[in-house]
Amino acid sequence: MKLRFLTCLMLCLAVPSLVAQSYDVVIRGGRVIDPETGMDAIRNVGVQGHTIAVVSSAELRGKTVIDATGLVVAPGFIDLHEHGQTADDYRRKAFDGVTSALEMEIGAHDIKTYLKQRAAGALINYGATANYDIARALAFGVVLPEEAILVPSGQGTDTAATPAQVAQIEDRLQHELDAGALGIGMGIQYAPGASRDEVLQMFQLAARDRVPVFTHIRSAGHLDPGSSIESVGEVIADAAVTGASLHIVHLNSSCMKDSPECLVMIAGARARGLDVTTEAYPYTAGMTQINSAVFDPGWQQRLSISYDSLALPDTGERLTQKRFEELHADPHSHWVLIYGNDDATVDNVIRNPLVMIASDGLPSHPREAGTYCRVLARYVREQKSLTLIDAVRKMSYMPAQRLASATPAGLRKGRLQAGADADVIVFDLATVADEATYADPGKTSIGMRYVLVQGVPIIAEGKLQGDQRPGRAITGTLVGSP
Repeated sequence: MKLRFLTCLMLCLAVPSLVAQSYDVVIRGGRVIDPETGMDAIRNVGVQGHTIAVVSSAELRGKTVIDATGLVVAPGFIDLHEHGQTADDYRRKAFDGVTSALEMEIGAHDIKTYLKQRAAGALINYGATANYDIARALAFGVVLPEEAILVPSGQGTDTAATPAQVAQIEDRLQHELDAGALGIGMGIQYAPGASRDEVLQMFQLAARDRVPVFTHIRSAGHLDPGSSIESVGEVIADAAVTGASLHIVHLNSSCMKDSPECLVMIAGARARGLDVTTEAYPYTAGMTQINSAVFDPGWQQRLSISYDSLALPDTGERLTQKRFEELHADPHSHWVLIYGNDDATVDNVIRNPLVMIASDGLPSHPREAGTYCRVLARYVREQKSLTLIDAVRKMSYMPAQRLASATPAGLRKGRLQAGADADVIVFDLATVADEATYADPGKTSIGMRYVLVQGVPIIAEGKLQGDQRPGRAITGTLVGSP
């Protein structure tokens, strides 16, 4: 009896932090996935404040205990490409397992205003890049409303910039980086007037400030000049000669049938030491504004599609030439779906180990509400073409690694281990699924049982929890610089 007591006492003294500690939240008995270390095991997770304090096989005590038996526990997903930045957009993302939704492709209209509007907190974490396209429009004297995402086709997009205007663009981008932007977001296709030299100078700025460039490449399609392969080659070359980190957005949308060749180019660049990454979303239709430079004359030949490949997201109406010309000439912006891909191409891109997941989210396309649960349902559960840990890696750890080149916060996210930020999701792999469709794009995903942001449960037992706003800004390293 004495021996048994002494043995128990010795064990308690050996692990006092586990036995004596009471955590704010304990997630008990779930299948814990940590994509950085490769952990895939039944464990208990203790959260203290905003941080994961412990991951252990030992019993843990907590003020709040979540029973995760039979469920998966994983780091919250990081969406590097979410255009929708309203409270309702964040709600849809939360049900899809996203705990950080960042506008990196195009960036914020004005980063100081963007951060100030959310200073009291948001449902999930947020952040944005410096917007090259807006900076360019301002240099041409084009004034846009704050809610504008894309610059309409016109002088600010189609005209070559003078050296003085290029200097204005750089000054604006530097101002935005100093205010907290996470890099430079460049929609090169939306500024066809930009010369190769102008784009190169933006990469030089990024390299000087040691921030990444997130870019929508110059063109899409199979025809040269202006093919997807040529456009990928342009930005890889800019990264190579400047040393800037490069992230190519929505490869499936920009490269389409040439995606395999474009991925070979990215793999070759990485093999030779370049910091080049890419992303994709698991849908065959893209979406953009019909009066953007994407639809400048010759778009049918460039994209190898015609009017009937375009549809209005709110009605599903397929366009005719007459209807296209009406909408294209309308001074008000209209979103249009572009059916230019197929399932086989998209599936092959998603499965590629170089490709992380990002939604390119907007509320009028199902990719905003459904991207991440669709990956779990389609590729992990149904096709079994991705392992669970690989899928989680693509949606959490790989985006965190890319984010780490812009901010130290990237080193604390995308992981499920002691010291990491307590952005944690608990889901049922047997039922998790996307519910959003092209006809009903705002329908939220199912299967996320618990979602924690900064250690605060914002979804519990599958339901949104009141008016929680634990989300915080993720900002770049240049904040507060003179």
